[in-house]
Amino acid sequence: MEKKVNIEPEWAEVLSEFFKTEQFKQLADFVRGEYLNNKIFPKPENIFKAFWLTPFSKVKVVILGQDPYHGYGQAHGLCFSVPKNMPIPPSLKNIYKEIENDLGIKKDFKSGNLEAWAGQGVFLLNAILTVVAHNPASHQNKGWEKFTDTVIKTISDKREHVVFILWGNYARSKKNLIDGRKHLILEAPHPSPLSAYSGFFGCRHFSKSNDYLAAGGQEKIAW
Repeated sequence: MEKKVNIEPEWAEVLSEFFKTEQFKQLADFVRGEYLNNKIFPKPENIFKAFWLTPFSKVKVVILGQDPYHGYGQAHGLCFSVPKNMPIPPSLKNIYKEIENDLGIKKDFKSGNLEAWAGQGVFLLNAILTVVAHNPASHQNKGWEKFTDTVIKTISDKREHVVFILWGNYARSKKNLIDGRKHLILEAPHPSPLSAYSGFFGCRHFSKSNDYLAAGGQEKIAW
């Protein structure tokens, strides 16, 4: 009997074919084994949190990250986001600075929890959804990328007028999965301190996203 994937129902439906594949079975077996034998982030119930908070039909903006934070208590299933009361990571600080400069609003640098964005249709997707504690990219090339590539392509194929935000070379490598005639693709260097000054600052992706959404008759995101 087929094992049911614990994911939001709309996503379960649009991804149902992938969930039947041998690729996904191998990935699920690998991830299950890792949780049994290693310290893995995020908690199992948060692996698909981005999907639960932003159902397929509600996706307006996709922000693509690489893999979860690997420090204790940081990862909770949304790229760039951390739970309340956790120190804000450097990349997210730079994202907040760009929002302030772009939109002329004040950000609360005490909270790095981005669940409010997810609730408005900002799908905060990491390409890799699990990581070994203190070992970045440890679950690279284990099957997650095939799954999340399918997710990105499914949004591109089955939705229209979605904003795809690609920061850094890794995210930008996914551009070929997206139909730029139906969607807005925004690219910039990564917001990390190493690259933020080489073109992330000043990219104005937040106002550009909102202008595109408004032009298509959709509500703007309260960044």
